Amino acid sequence: MSSAPLISVVIAVYNGSKTLQRCIDSVSAQTYLNKELVIVDGGSTDSTIDILLSNNDKIAYWKSEPDKGIYNAWNKALDHITGDWIYFLGCDDYLWKDNVFEELAPHLVRADSENIKLVYGQVARVTENKEVCCIDGCSWDHTWRGIIVDGICAFTHQGMFQHHSLFDVYGKFDESFKIAGDYELLVRAFKEGGDAYFIEGLVIAGMQTGGITKNCTKLVKETAAARRNNQLKVVTVPWLISYSWAISYPLLYKIFGDKNTRSLLNFGKDLVTGISHKKSIILREHKGQ
Repeated sequence: MSSAPLISVVIAVYNGSKTLQRCIDSVSAQTYLNKELVIVDGGSTDSTIDILLSNNDKIAYWKSEPDKGIYNAWNKALDHITGDWIYFLGCDDYLWKDNVFEELAPHLVRADSENIKLVYGQVARVTENKEVCCIDGCSWDHTWRGIIVDGICAFTHQGMFQHHSLFDVYGKFDESFKIAGDYELLVRAFKEGGDAYFIEGLVIAGMQTGGITKNCTKLVKETAAARRNNQLKVVTVPWLISYSWAISYPLLYKIFGDKNTRSLLNFGKDLVTGISHKKSIILREHKGQ
């Protein structure tokens, strides 16, 4: 692989005129030159198309037409990317600083040389005013156990870079999912194990929280469906805790506000996955005696 692998950035958007320009600018401002931007619009009725037209010189490919959701849009984009590594960025989100890709590139080269198909850093959850709520992202041991064993979404896709061969081997996103298709793909790819490369301390993107999310309960239910489809245990203690969090989130939001609720939510997630991880270590050590 080249010392400067091609990074394909994919953005799916629908009526995203309020934030799309910021998102595009964060990509075009990257000091790393070997990149391409692919945007799939779901047939926006606001000024999104005007923004795409005005940024035509910054976009390798874009198309606007009705779609069946974000995973349908991502799958369409996969037919038009040419990069070694693929990165999915939300239209509400943005790359954290102008040299993120430049700092990332050596890690991508190393991962490719070791046949590792997933590289990820950290993600800052931010309010509309760019106030940081928390930083997501932890070691692969914790992340893998959260996804595969505990059955919770212990990751943020805005921090993840997938090698193109991952899709060659495991296929595209399952479009029957509306908000947990990225989780299902990771389950499909890593349920039997496998390594990923975590870059601690490198914040990849700012992820806009957008206030209360009405999809918390649906997300937890879809993670259960993804596990069922992949013959994994569905009901675990961490999953039940996540479900309880999802149900109580609207009330917590009203009481504590977005930032404090997000911090509380992430503390709970870290606590659950941390206990699970420590339990796994204890069991392994016990077996080794």
